[in-house]
Amino acid sequence: MNALRALRTRPMRALVRDVRLSGLLNTGMTQSYATTAQSKPALPPGSELAGKSNLTAKIHEKLKIMQYKHNKIMEQMTGDISGMEREDMARLAKEQSSMGMIVVPYEHLLKLYSELIELEQMMSADDPDLRRLAREERQEVLENVVTAENDIINALLPKDSAESAGAILEIRAGTGGDEASIFCGDLLHMYEKYAQLRKWKLETMSMDSEGDKIKEIVLKVSGRGVFGVLMFESGVHRVQRVPATETQGRVHTSTATVAVLPHAANVNIVIKESDLRIDVFRASGKGGQHVNTTDSAVRITHIPTGISVENQQERSQIQNRERAMQVLRARMYERERSRLDLERRASRNKLIGSGDRSEKCRTYNYAQNRVTDHRINFSMFNIEGMMNGTALQIVIDQLRIQHDLDELASMDNFDDISPPTQ
Repeated sequence: MNALRALRTRPMRALVRDVRLSGLLNTGMTQSYATTAQSKPALPPGSELAGKSNLTAKIHEKLKIMQYKHNKIMEQMTGDISGMEREDMARLAKEQSSMGMIVVPYEHLLKLYSELIELEQMMSADDPDLRRLAREERQEVLENVVTAENDIINALLPKDSAESAGAILEIRAGTGGDEASIFCGDLLHMYEKYAQLRKWKLETMSMDSEGDKIKEIVLKVSGRGVFGVLMFESGVHRVQRVPATETQGRVHTSTATVAVLPHAANVNIVIKESDLRIDVFRASGKGGQHVNTTDSAVRITHIPTGISVENQQERSQIQNRERAMQVLRARMYERERSRLDLERRASRNKLIGSGDRSEKCRTYNYAQNRVTDHRINFSMFNIEGMMNGTALQIVIDQLRIQHDLDELASMDNFDDISPPTQ
């Protein structure tokens, strides 16, 4: 790289600059933003040399506007501020800092695009050493372009504070009878193994089971960024396999529903005591000192919303009530998050459905050794790795990529900011 810089003599740079300014490379680098702002959004010069990008022309146009505003704020803050109120200064400083997180990597990206233009010209030079070194540096610049674009995308995407929180994980048997309950236990095993790999802590809050048949289980998952990772697991999971109880070798289709809620431990969810109906009853189970002998089980219903939670995991009524309240807060928190999310993007439906076979988000086909996530049309042929938790991250990564691309695509529709004029 240093050798290439040494070979890039001043006459060569001057030649490249002269060619670019003369328009022979059709870069349009000398056009002012005021001239292009009124025309159809276009990609910046040099971006076409970087290959496929998730930054569309409209997003680049928005970035140009932000760059313009950022520069104007910098001019204000470095100019005469003697007559400016302290509140106005604080506001401008906040805007400058916020925009800078996007504008700084964007300006770096534009410089990389310009370098690609120069390197493309040098790759046509007569000197073979210059061509070779230009090709080598071009690869490095392309890698830097990818990094810069990813930094911009991450800065542009809206942040959800709930993604850094823990989660409440609920797994329930759907259609399919005993096989659905067995599959519910298989999913529990998958998430337990995955949590071990992530060094997360699992705590059972309530469970309705009989042997390896689990009708319903609610877990608290503690760790950094748990909800942000598991949030895509919500939905109807479908299994296609020959059950252990099947004597004729027929393939059965069963389902289980998974719901992942952000743990609302540090969120101020106001629940009035007068809005709650609390019922106590005798716990059911295989027996024990307190089962069916004391009213230790608790059911709490939030009357305004109709949300109902029950818990009989602990032997103490007080402990069961505390656990039930934790789940109630998490469900109410998720209810509010979903309401706000649906207002912001009415087209996205995050409900997990009724548990019907047709409402599936993911299929586990044992005969074909296949796992398919229908939301992104992604298939992987590794049932064993999936069910022992080691391959789950592959699917989660694909879902995260698609989620971020969807968020980015929604930013294409912005007409709330008028292009600046000179």
